[in-house]
Amino acid sequence: MNLDDWRSRINDLDDKILQLLTQRAEAVLQIGDLKRRQDAPTYAPEREAEIIRRLGALNAGPLTPESLVAVWREILSACRALEAALTVAYLGPQATFTHQATLQRFGAGAACRAARSIGEVFDDVERGRVDYGVVPVENSTEGAVNVTLDRLSLSDVLICGELRLDIAQQLLSRAADVEEIKRVVSHPQALAQCRGWLAEHLPDVTTEETLSTAAAAELAASDPTVAAIASDLAARLYGVPVLRSRIEDNPHNATRFLVVGRRPVGPTGRDKTTILFAMRNEPGSLYRILEPLARVGINLTKIESRPAKQGPWEYVIFVDLEGHRDTPGVASVLREIGERTLFLKVLGSYPAA
Repeated sequence: MNLDDWRSRINDLDDKILQLLTQRAEAVLQIGDLKRRQDAPTYAPEREAEIIRRLGALNAGPLTPESLVAVWREILSACRALEAALTVAYLGPQATFTHQATLQRFGAGAACRAARSIGEVFDDVERGRVDYGVVPVENSTEGAVNVTLDRLSLSDVLICGELRLDIAQQLLSRAADVEEIKRVVSHPQALAQCRGWLAEHLPDVTTEETLSTAAAAELAASDPTVAAIASDLAARLYGVPVLRSRIEDNPHNATRFLVVGRRPVGPTGRDKTTILFAMRNEPGSLYRILEPLARVGINLTKIESRPAKQGPWEYVIFVDLEGHRDTPGVASVLREIGERTLFLKVLGSYPAA
């Protein structure tokens, strides 16, 4: 077959894909009508996770797993928008890594709203101004995002999902080369993540902190002597070329984000549960509380302490564990933990990233 033959073959396949997508969209409209009659939520994270995992298991290549997920996320997003407009708040402004994570999870079909702070994201979800919120909870280099943990301890929202985003920092500038750069601007965390690269390649250039990486990109767009450290998304949205790519000191730098909402999520078979508890200040307390998990073989994936704020030197403990609160094994262990703590709060069960 020659090139024209292969192009004709591609056209035929595209026609079939479009027909199948149309049939899928028509089926989604019928499902949406049933959901409205049953007052069921439009967004079902457990169902979408099941679809992605099933297709991932069937994928024999040559598409990579990442490419397959990216394609299907947009298909799911476009079809979900046919049922109802899904609204999502994220820590803004536009082009931050939280914005990028929001698009990765919900796709272009969602109506995304930039919030000015993590607290505002929680407020928007709690007051029903949006369906869901996306907030950072920990970075592999900088550690826990304490504002998010504190709001989770006080809020009635539930964790509905998680995702992990590799943090790739780019040097954006309209300068022809690095020798023309007079200032490097970015969020303090981004500057810290690129400190080694800056010391080696721009040792005599002044660095300045901005409120966000997006604000830095906006400055670089208006001044060719300024370089911003920001994301690929910021480069596209603000029209600033990437002068140097992947300048982060740690190539394994990643941030974990949480999706928060008001409805619980059903089990998928590969889930996490996040709990919060307070304990007595006496020897062996933490061991006794966590012992039931070890006894039945439930794995802990994270443990973090935060000041309780009710009194000095009092703490609450956050724990992520594998499994869903509605499964018999986890439910039984949570009951036992509840009997051994001063108080226990289940912050949500959700599909594992």
